[in-house]
Amino acid sequence: MNEKARLESDIAALRPWFHNLRINGVQTAPDHFLGDYPSFKWAHFQQVVPEDLQGCSVLDIGCNAGFYSLEMKRRNAGRVVGIDSDPHYLRQAEFAARQTGEDIDFKLMSVYEVEKLKERFDLVLFMGVLYHLRHPLLALDLLHEHVVGGQMLFQCMQRGEEEVAALSENYDFFNTTIFEQRGFPKMYFVEERYAGDPTNWFIPNKAAVEAMLRSAGFVIRANPEREVYLVEHGGRHPMAEPPPSLC
Repeated sequence: MNEKARLESDIAALRPWFHNLRINGVQTAPDHFLGDYPSFKWAHFQQVVPEDLQGCSVLDIGCNAGFYSLEMKRRNAGRVVGIDSDPHYLRQAEFAARQTGEDIDFKLMSVYEVEKLKERFDLVLFMGVLYHLRHPLLALDLLHEHVVGGQMLFQCMQRGEEEVAALSENYDFFNTTIFEQRGFPKMYFVEERYAGDPTNWFIPNKAAVEAMLRSAGFVIRANPEREVYLVEHGGRHPMAEPPPSLC
């Protein structure tokens, strides 16, 4: 068996892949239902991440097979940590890092356990995770409290209207029409499954994504692609209590 055939066999043994990586010329998921994912999505917002991340620490939450972790190393990032709660994805990520010769620290860990890292990172990637969580606001609170030291690149599936209404800080108790206004923050709860996935729990509209980020203490700096935001660590909402220690 030649080297390419051996690599193809190893990649096949790690199926199914959700990230279509290119490992030494071999694609891991060339028939992905979304296309060349996540490369095609990354192409729309990669410009908000500096080309040279020398000396920067990066945390990739829900790293899956490590596409974004690898991209950060390609941009010369220093310490890169990737966490995921799925052992299968971590096996893929570790394999891809070995094949490409990148030094990435992968850990089996839930987003609710980030306090254990005891480290704040220059850049946190939180891509495609929020809608898989039973407790999305708690997750954002924990990230703000424990690991986001500078900026966070955030992505979340959105459904519903794309308008963002200009809202007042307060409304009368008897004003119920505000909840029917287009652009009011809304979260759609999925009791069973969406797109065949039982881990899709809460799917927000655009207004809800932005409101949740602000409420958790993040300042929105850029919205380079419909579902993607670059945010910075800022002050928390005055009524948002610090998250409990879960570790």
